[in-house]
Amino acid sequence: MKKPNSVCESKSLFMVLFASLIGFVCPACMQDGHLKILRYTTKTNFDSNIRTVRVPLFKNSTFTPGGGAGQGLENELTLAVIREIESKTPYKVVNGSAPADTELTGSIVNFSKNIINRNQLNEVREAETNLAVQIIWKDLRTGEILSRPRADVNKGTPVALGGDPNVQPDTTPVLVTSLTSFIPELGQSITSARKTNVDVLATQIVAMMEIPW
Repeated sequence: MKKPNSVCESKSLFMVLFASLIGFVCPACMQDGHLKILRYTTKTNFDSNIRTVRVPLFKNSTFTPGGGAGQGLENELTLAVIREIESKTPYKVVNGSAPADTELTGSIVNFSKNIINRNQLNEVREAETNLAVQIIWKDLRTGEILSRPRADVNKGTPVALGGDPNVQPDTTPVLVTSLTSFIPELGQSITSARKTNVDVLATQIVAMMEIPW
């Protein structure tokens, strides 16, 4: 005879817990339709006020090692950044003649090769390449510089970009670097290392365009 009461009590407890959960979740629902609980949200990490980005061809002022190994890097990096923006952000990349909300410019300032180790025949066993680019992200509507430099950006530690009305505009570019090693004995080369440098930098640059927490 007590079994039905136990079932009823379990149902009542479930309803209380469910109501409590609804009461907790509903206030977390934002007015723009995104869910936010504590520091987690379904809202995009990119500024929704920005819709378009112009990305001119990056400049290349490097002293190319290895008989011109850095030649054409400006084309490769610019295209990689555009692909990353279009695949990872809600922004639309526009060409140079079209109006845009913002503009992302870059200048490659270093591409160097450093030999780490040689074998007994004095051949390169392991080497590394370093690629560095200076970035400026500007809001063309307000003139605000969105890429406020906070620190140099090393591999794996991107620094967030984002405008702050309380900070005076600073046109100093942000330095982003990528260091990659390669081992010729494993079929790797300065060409493959250069490709990795470009891909890593493109990922870092676009990650920096996220809204800081």
